[in-house]
Amino acid sequence: MDDSYEKLARSGGAKNVCGVDEAGRGPLAGPVYAAAVILPEGLEIPGLNDSKKLSEKKREELFDVIISEAVAYGIGTASAEEIDEINILQATYLAMERAVEALDPPADYALIDGNRMPPLLIPGETIVKGDAKCASIAAASILAKVSRDRYMYELDKELPQYQFAKHKGYGTALHYECIEKYGISEHHRRTFLKKIIEKDL
Repeated sequence: MDDSYEKLARSGGAKNVCGVDEAGRGPLAGPVYAAAVILPEGLEIPGLNDSKKLSEKKREELFDVIISEAVAYGIGTASAEEIDEINILQATYLAMERAVEALDPPADYALIDGNRMPPLLIPGETIVKGDAKCASIAAASILAKVSRDRYMYELDKELPQYQFAKHKGYGTALHYECIEKYGISEHHRRTFLKKIIEKDL
């Protein structure tokens, strides 16, 4: 995992280049998370990769390395309620904006995973499959994923009947069974469950 994208941005005059990624766009419950990370120039983190390609144990290990080595990192979220209000794409942008705004020192250029640019206050660019190509985006993908998973574990303690620790809010057969049995909680994304809501009316 190299930092060629960060080097290119710095060669264009940027000083603090952040990578940005999200976790949790698809689940039926819980917030969408985003993270922004500024890594020191030339830092190599062994094993750094797209969070989806790593085991949970490895992600947890790398999470600690990233937050200790990063120049700055920020975590942003948008709640299930906000997702229902403004739609998942806009909520993802909102989480990304919050993550970037939490950086201290602030970033002056952003590398965004995907092909759509959120409306940030700083310039940037999108990189398709950036979490597998760009070190700071890979780092952001790990922070976002681990932070969201930890939130879902806490939610599992609050509402054990939904078994959030097992499915993290994703639309698994088990999750649908729990919804069928216990109904929709305040943490569920109602716009993702329209068919179930309409059926119950």
